[in-house]
Amino acid sequence: MNAVIEATEHDNSCIDADQADEISPLVVIDHDRRDNVSVQEAIHWANEARCPVTLYIYDVTDGTTAQHFDSMGVRLPETESKAG
Repeated sequence: MNAVIEATEHDNSCIDADQADEISPLVVIDHDRRDNVSVQEAIHWANEARCPVTLYIYDVTDGTTAQHFDSMGVRLPETESKAG
């Protein structure tokens, strides 16, 4: 599996999302990635992060991991209108 983590507070901009506490920019993990790990390794890695994170798990062969980072660029509505 490929694993991606990003700060849970990133989802605050999503409509109807639960609101996570925003934390200091000094400890926020914008995003990080580990390739070819087991689900157990990915969960352990995410649990050891220095801030609350959302863990995304992708199949190694489906190419979705790279698309995850492309999608992050249009997460906010004002970014979508400028990109589109």
